[in-house]
Amino acid sequence: MKPEIPLELTASLRAARHVVALTGSGISAESGVPTFRDAQTGLWAQYRPEDLATPEAFRRNPQLVWEWYAWRRQLVAEAQPNPGHLALVELERRVPQFTLITQNVDGLHQRAGSRNVIELHGNIARTKCFNEDLIVESWTQTGDLPPCCPRCGGPLRPDVVWFSEPLPPHALQAAWQAAASCDLFFSIGTSSLVEPAASLPYVALRNRATVVEVNTHPTPLTPYAAFSLRGAAGLILPALVEESLCSKRGNFL
Repeated sequence: MKPEIPLELTASLRAARHVVALTGSGISAESGVPTFRDAQTGLWAQYRPEDLATPEAFRRNPQLVWEWYAWRRQLVAEAQPNPGHLALVELERRVPQFTLITQNVDGLHQRAGSRNVIELHGNIARTKCFNEDLIVESWTQTGDLPPCCPRCGGPLRPDVVWFSEPLPPHALQAAWQAAASCDLFFSIGTSSLVEPAASLPYVALRNRATVVEVNTHPTPLTPYAAFSLRGAAGLILPALVEESLCSKRGNFL
C-alpha cells in the first residue's frame, strides 16, 4: 500500500531552498547490507564488533581485523542501491540546494548517483595507511594481510572511523554548517543515538528548520520532529518525491 504523505510536508518540500538528509544504517539495511551488529554472523559471531573496530584491536591482531573488513566489503559490493537511495538522487536533482550526510560507509549513495555526499564515518571501499593516515589507491600484492603501505611500509586499514577515533574534521564541519543553514532536514533510517550525528537535527531545529523523521521505529528525535513517518525509506521517499512532483504546481522549481 502506498504511504500517505502529509500535504503540509509536500508544501514544505516544494518551498524549501536548502534540503539536508541525514541517513543511517536503516536505509542500507533495505539493500541487504547488515547493520554493524547484525554483521556478526557465522565465523564472526564469536566476536563483538567493538573487538574488531578499534585501533587497539588492529594493533593486537591486524590480520583478523583486515579479514573482517574484507568480508564486510564483499557484502557491500554485492548490495545494490534501493528506491530510497534513488529518491534522494531525485531530490538532489530537483531542489535548489541539497546536502546528503551519511553515517554509512557502504558508498551506496554515490553508486545510486548522489553527488554532494558528506561521509561522517568514512567509506569501507577506501584504504589508508595506519601509520600516516593517508589514502592509498594501490599497492603491491605480496600476500601479506594486511597489505603494506607503498610509501612507508606500514599496515593498511579501511578508511572508516573506528571506536575512540574522531570524525573527519572537514566532514563534521560541513555537516554542521549544512544543518545550520537548511530549511528542511530529513533524518532517515538512523537511531538518533550516535553522536555527534545525533545532534545535527537539533542544530537544524535551533535554526528553525522543519525536521522530518523517516524510520521504522520511534527514536529520541521523534517528539521533536514536525513530521514522523513510520516505514521503510524505500517506500516513503519515492512516495514523497512522487507526491511533490505530481502536485498542481508541477515540479519543485
